[in-house]
Amino acid sequence: MACTTLCRGRCRAADTASVGAVSRTRTERLVNLVICLLSTRRFLTAAQIAATVPGYDHDPDDPRDHEAFQRKFERDKAELRELGVPLETGTASVFDTEPGYRIARREYALPDIPLEPDEAAAVGIAARLWRHAGLAAAASSGLAKLRAAGVDVDPHATLGVEPVVTVDPAFAPLTGAARERRTVSFDYRVPERDAPGTRRLQPWGVVCWRGRWYVVGHDLDRDAVRCFRLSRIVGAVRVTGRPGSFPPPPAGVDLISHVARWSGPVERTGRATVLVRSGRAAGLRRWADECTAGPDGDRLILRYADPESLAASLVGYGADVRVLAPPELREAVIQRLKEIAAGHEAPAAGALR
Repeated sequence: MACTTLCRGRCRAADTASVGAVSRTRTERLVNLVICLLSTRRFLTAAQIAATVPGYDHDPDDPRDHEAFQRKFERDKAELRELGVPLETGTASVFDTEPGYRIARREYALPDIPLEPDEAAAVGIAARLWRHAGLAAAASSGLAKLRAAGVDVDPHATLGVEPVVTVDPAFAPLTGAARERRTVSFDYRVPERDAPGTRRLQPWGVVCWRGRWYVVGHDLDRDAVRCFRLSRIVGAVRVTGRPGSFPPPPAGVDLISHVARWSGPVERTGRATVLVRSGRAAGLRRWADECTAGPDGDRLILRYADPESLAASLVGYGADVRVLAPPELREAVIQRLKEIAAGHEAPAAGALR
């Protein structure tokens, strides 16, 4: 835990570069900007920063050159703020007419983060889980910040469990659009209709509720807050508009609560028959309405509300569980297994090219 504030600044700025995949020149400029603003207690104007930080060199008397510097500086400020750097704006005295900038040391410095070995292992498992979910950059960022604070997290550590998570193809574009506040459109199928309809949405966020992923936001066609299940989105999500094209969600909005109200209580009207190996799948046995022993295993009767949700649970038991009925559940399980197999085959196919 002997890492100083300045060292943490270097580590965090370096992490900023890896997450944003920016060029080496911009990486060095951002690092230098963070160090400069951490090293001063007074507010530095844009002109003072340009004269101090390498990468901002320009001719202030050349209108086009000065305008290019201003655009570059504005982009860098937005990048730092997006990454959580506490960039302050103010003036050194009442006589100053031009605002200046600095980084609040107390808010920027990482506090001590003591983790027990089992806690560090849990963090490593979570990081692997989010890599599987398509959030590898966020997982890498979190681990880098912990290491900057002196916490050694082994991403390969285990507590006897392995992370298993699946997300729909719409997950990545929708989370990106929500983060950048960009409007999206997509084709959406509801059970009551055969053909999907087009939706236009200003996404506020993506959340998980009862094992399913939902996007919540402002529906432009209905002029109201709506949520959509990602598994019912057909085809690709189309991202339109410029970043920041709509305001942030209202303060205090709870996306999970909105999805819970929208989805209503779960009615388990379906009945499934599954064959389970003797002594296996204890979780399913506790859930079953009936259990009948047989020569090939035990037959369980399970009530369910949605075949996709039940299928996602059943595939986790592997070869210990086999679906006998109904056909729609068998097809949902087969589809899940095909998706898992395709996900493992893709890297191998790419390595042969």
